[in-house]
Amino acid sequence: MKQLNTKLMHPAEQLALIIGRIYRSGLTTTSGGNLSIMDDNGDMWITPAGIDKGSLTAADIMCVKADGTIVGRHRPSSEYPFHKAIYKIRPKMRSVIHAHPPGLVTFSVIHQIPDTSIIPQARNVCGPIGFAKYDIPGSEALGKSIAREFEKNPEYKAVIMENHGVVLCGEDIGSAYQRFETLELCARTILNSKTLGTPKYLNSNQIAMHESHAPDLQYFMNVSHPSDERAIRSEICRMVRRACDQRLMSSSYGTISMRWKGNDFLITPTQVQRWDIDEEDIVQIKDGMVEAGKHPSRATVLHAEIYRRNPKVNAIVLTQCPSLMGFCTSDAEFNVRTIPESWIFLQDVPKFDFGMQYTNPAEVADALKSRPCVMLSNDSVIVASDSLLNAFDRLEVAEFSAKSLILAAPAGKLHPITDKEVEDLRIAFHVGE
Repeated sequence: MKQLNTKLMHPAEQLALIIGRIYRSGLTTTSGGNLSIMDDNGDMWITPAGIDKGSLTAADIMCVKADGTIVGRHRPSSEYPFHKAIYKIRPKMRSVIHAHPPGLVTFSVIHQIPDTSIIPQARNVCGPIGFAKYDIPGSEALGKSIAREFEKNPEYKAVIMENHGVVLCGEDIGSAYQRFETLELCARTILNSKTLGTPKYLNSNQIAMHESHAPDLQYFMNVSHPSDERAIRSEICRMVRRACDQRLMSSSYGTISMRWKGNDFLITPTQVQRWDIDEEDIVQIKDGMVEAGKHPSRATVLHAEIYRRNPKVNAIVLTQCPSLMGFCTSDAEFNVRTIPESWIFLQDVPKFDFGMQYTNPAEVADALKSRPCVMLSNDSVIVASDSLLNAFDRLEVAEFSAKSLILAAPAGKLHPITDKEVEDLRIAFHVGE
């Protein structure tokens, strides 16, 4: 998995970058949470206490030297004792993240651990998860409580903190952040699924199917990059970053592709965190073969089938959004016959069984002939359109619609528009023509 380039970026710069992502994504508050990095000298770089998380810069990051000396313009986070304790227990770990994201805080206050088998990549990314007993924030006792939990299982890299939040560690800050974001996505997906009905989880065989699947395609050399091809790479990268900013895609999952010419296309890679994808990472698929030296998305065969069977489709987005995943992981119907815009943009959205993208991609691709959006159970939502902007717009409409339906579930009975009103929309807006 490609990570942040720690050889080129100072620990203070990495911390400022990641805390900015966490804050802008709504996963911590102005005063909440703390991040740290342990460098090879035994010095711990950590976010400061009492400083606005929305405007931190590298100059604000504190350093607690190996000998205990504190260097910097502020005070280090009051919770640095448990960071220190984790590094002692996990000497191979080089980063710790603690925050109060709403989904995981919900699990912390009901004293439960989210089941990561709700989505296919999460068990591998997050690993087993511990649960630390409550103690006073910032106290040595809390540090000992967390340390004891990490000591219980050498595979723990994430611990839910009772009535508090979550703490995670990683070999670097990139892996710690990916674990943090993925675990929060699991939490929100489960909560949304429970609002709609009863969550459905993946079994070990289904997770293994996802983890072991790789496109069986030949490679080609002598790759050319004419200006139109380079423009597509740039557009894909811009939209990936936008999707991440909008929380429509996470660092651990999501694929975007664009048709180039004929049935050739460009697609995002696997084994690269989505936040950090750049133009060079994008993979060219030409004449059914893969650009040499690259690892395309696991969904490459599905994308190829969609382009082959749908000549008007020029862009595809496959991703996991918290509200849509609530419908993907429950038996609830994603009924877009609720407001006119939802049905005009999406039409009726079918849901396929988990694994269909691998075992029968043709059937999934054919479903997109008469509609722009389909769901894969416990996996993702797929949106296809004539342009990447239009595909992204439909994805936003789908997620907003799903969120509205989840909010409506405990409020009262749903009153969708009638079949006659849907037919009027079809005629008025030339849907399906």
